[in-house]
Amino acid sequence: MGAGGGAERPTLPGRLATAGRRAMQAGPSREQEAKNYLEKHRIMELLNYLTSSLLFFRPEVFTIHKICETTGNTAWLYEEKPREYLISILERLRIAKITGVGFPFFMDNSNIVSMFEMLDTSNKGSISFVQYKEALKTLGLLTADEVLKDDGHAITLDKFRHEVNKRTEEIWTAF
Repeated sequence: MGAGGGAERPTLPGRLATAGRRAMQAGPSREQEAKNYLEKHRIMELLNYLTSSLLFFRPEVFTIHKICETTGNTAWLYEEKPREYLISILERLRIAKITGVGFPFFMDNSNIVSMFEMLDTSNKGSISFVQYKEALKTLGLLTADEVLKDDGHAITLDKFRHEVNKRTEEIWTAF
């Protein structure tokens, strides 16, 4: 009780905390809403793949192929910043989605073969399941909560290539 005999009024921080608790009890928290939004639109997968692509290619100078809408002539533009590289990936993704053309594959066959050969240090023509799983993680093609089943067979280049291409296409088609 206060000095005047009445009940003490809660302080502003106390009232705000109470209001916050009521809001959290009334519905999902903003944090949960944000998490649901990111999952629904697969934003974290996109960012993971973009980051992996950026780190794999490490573009200092890259080429953008543009076709002039007026003349139809081809122009090659050279950019020097990673940000522009990422923007070009997103632009190609948007164009592929609008036009229905194939989605951009940033790991072409030579890149996949090179990566496989780096993992196959003994030149056996196969890599272990652990190497395979780590390569997919590095490329941003395996989510943290995804469980792969090891069938006990070594992973060949053909299986590795197929899986990289399949998972890349799955990611792009989700956007």
